[in-house]
Amino acid sequence: MRIGIFGVGTGEPGGNKIDAMVSAIATAHEQGFGSFWTAQIFELDALTAFAVAGREVPDIKLGTAVVPTYPRHPMMLAQQALTVQAAIGDRLQLGIGLSHQPVVEGMWGIPFERPVRHLREYLDALVPLINDRNASVSGELVTSRGGIDLGDAPACPVYVAALGEQTLKTVGKRCDGTITWMVGPGTLADHTIPVLRAAAAEAGRPQPEVLAGFPVCVTDDVDRARERAAKLFEIYGQLPSYRAMLDREGLGGPEDLAIIGDEDTVSARLDHLAEIGVDEFTASEFGVGAEAERTRELLRSKL
Repeated sequence: MRIGIFGVGTGEPGGNKIDAMVSAIATAHEQGFGSFWTAQIFELDALTAFAVAGREVPDIKLGTAVVPTYPRHPMMLAQQALTVQAAIGDRLQLGIGLSHQPVVEGMWGIPFERPVRHLREYLDALVPLINDRNASVSGELVTSRGGIDLGDAPACPVYVAALGEQTLKTVGKRCDGTITWMVGPGTLADHTIPVLRAAAAEAGRPQPEVLAGFPVCVTDDVDRARERAAKLFEIYGQLPSYRAMLDREGLGGPEDLAIIGDEDTVSARLDHLAEIGVDEFTASEFGVGAEAERTRELLRSKL
């Protein structure tokens, strides 16, 4: 199982976020990690930041987890992704997702209607545009007709944040894999992985990858770390799609999903994820002080 770092590299308050991102990626690369992931939230534009950072830091793969689909037409997103590929040399891992109704409707004013159909039609346009530079889709929710010319920029893999059964089947039949967050090991083993891979097999596609993100902290003070996780990740226990995954796992909140403990405990939890079929663990580190150093060293020991 590969180990990647999930971070935003925001640095000091008021500082230059691009410089902080470049520094965080450079450190991960120097320490031997093969990938660095960041979210498209309300700070840096992830793809733009990666185009800059990837020109400064070689070799390490850069992944979005995830770019929301609703505010970006698939042709525009394909152009962005391929432009990043041209800039950094075939190292982009494009993770996309539906986001959440409170964000899509409440913040952007875009109807969050029929999300599974939206995703199917979106992928019917995006994947051909990235791979073949052309798409002709006239769907109920997504229309994309025409091509793009990005020279010899290579296609990038497409991962989708997929949680429910219909979304997982859609991804298995169309994409390179899924990237999860707030999905526990039991759900991954009994739901996510078998549904995704069965759909791919039915479609005659290669086995898709499963990239799983978890909060992680190596510490001797488990109770305090759990308290911190409960505050830091509180919102994920309230968003309906993540709440459903926590409920499916039988967990009270994100702090119950977080991987917390000493080196042996955390190492065993990571080994279990590898055993159930996770291809890459994306680590959202939340330790402070010595905990941060211990967490990073434990992750390095698993490379």
